[in-house]
Amino acid sequence: MEKEQGEVLTVKVKQKVQDFMSGYRMDCKSIDLDAVCAAFIDEMTAGLTDQGSSLAMIPTYIRMDSVVPRNEKVIVIDAGGSNLRVALVWFDDQEKPVIEGLSFYKMPGSDQPVSRDVFYQTIAEYLKPLLPYSRKIGFCFSYPTEMQASRDGRVLALTKEVVVHGLEGDMIGENLLKTIREMGFPEERSVVILNDTVACLLSGAFANADRVFDSYIGLIVGTGTNTCYVEKTAAIPKLHIETSDETMLINIESGGYGGAPRGQIDVEVDQRTTNPGDQKFEKMISGHYQGMMFEALMVHGLEDGLFSRRIPAGEVKISKIGAKDLDEFLFYPYDENRVLLRFLADNGIQATKQDRLVLYYLIDELIERTAIFVTANISAVMSKTGSGTNPCRPVCVTADGSTFYKSKMFRDKLAHYVKTYMNEKKGQYCDFVKAENGNLVGTAAAGLQA
Repeated sequence: MEKEQGEVLTVKVKQKVQDFMSGYRMDCKSIDLDAVCAAFIDEMTAGLTDQGSSLAMIPTYIRMDSVVPRNEKVIVIDAGGSNLRVALVWFDDQEKPVIEGLSFYKMPGSDQPVSRDVFYQTIAEYLKPLLPYSRKIGFCFSYPTEMQASRDGRVLALTKEVVVHGLEGDMIGENLLKTIREMGFPEERSVVILNDTVACLLSGAFANADRVFDSYIGLIVGTGTNTCYVEKTAAIPKLHIETSDETMLINIESGGYGGAPRGQIDVEVDQRTTNPGDQKFEKMISGHYQGMMFEALMVHGLEDGLFSRRIPAGEVKISKIGAKDLDEFLFYPYDENRVLLRFLADNGIQATKQDRLVLYYLIDELIERTAIFVTANISAVMSKTGSGTNPCRPVCVTADGSTFYKSKMFRDKLAHYVKTYMNEKKGQYCDFVKAENGNLVGTAAAGLQA
């Protein structure tokens, strides 16, 4: 009898949460995957033309069909946050990556503001021990950059709390090589600039070189989100190339997608950020914003009577919530010291069985929604290229990011939609792979193309 009552309560709470989410247009059932995919493809197509779209569709000028030389060393720089890594990398006779002399440094400008001259001089000093071993450099620079046909990049802005005065507008590769020459290394050198999503795609391709894939995708679902894929050069009108059989990697900048159906909570969270109206898709699915989304859901839930006590509008005591706090509750739903239960306690609620179920199903709906949109992203890219229609030749999706690998619920939910929507409904097939030292390996593959 007690078990039956528990099952009835669970079903009732789940339906109550779904009705609540529906009231704010945040429920999963209302998402039309076909419509989301079609709109995403339209934006991809527009972004490849001069008219532009919410998807930047940045040509990288890095080819997928280039042959990467074996046993040739390349200097690799990986800069994407407060830390910077340098190493010497090459691919052996079996196309397996070899990493040597890996060193970790602080990203210049992360601790305190620096000038552009100090920025280049500092990185050149980091490279000094490796310069005698190679004249090729691959630079994974994961900041807003305008790529050039020379595969150099013009810095558009610095993010992630890095401050370098005067760096915006610089051709970063050109200026780094100039600094290296001034430091006493006059030899002619090459440099290829790329970002972490492009490096992610390349790393998966080379880590699985012995497998047969129809195409390749790089996918980041972590603090932020982005996607990279292989496109035919002839299908990129903004390059103004009449005919070509070649391919090129396209950095979609999918976090900027503006066509996904947004609910009331999406809009509220967007308005609270420092860049309202930008990166709409990223704010809907990435880990950086999951805490803000859940905080808003809890506030509305308390005001609407979703929990065991209703709090009058405007009187909810708000505590900061992060993405990891959602997972902590899922693992420890009876630990009163966890953030979500403390949130309730701060508002005078000693969590009941029903309150814990409400928290669980709110998280469940939010993560499932993320999985649906990520599925749409992947499926749209594969539909655009017509790839992955043979299960014996799937698309290789190299995935990275904390949400993808650390979220307790995400992978199972993604697998469900890949199977039911992509495999069974659309006849699309992909394999998710993880490459060790992905940024280093992918950047090496790009640097060796110079």
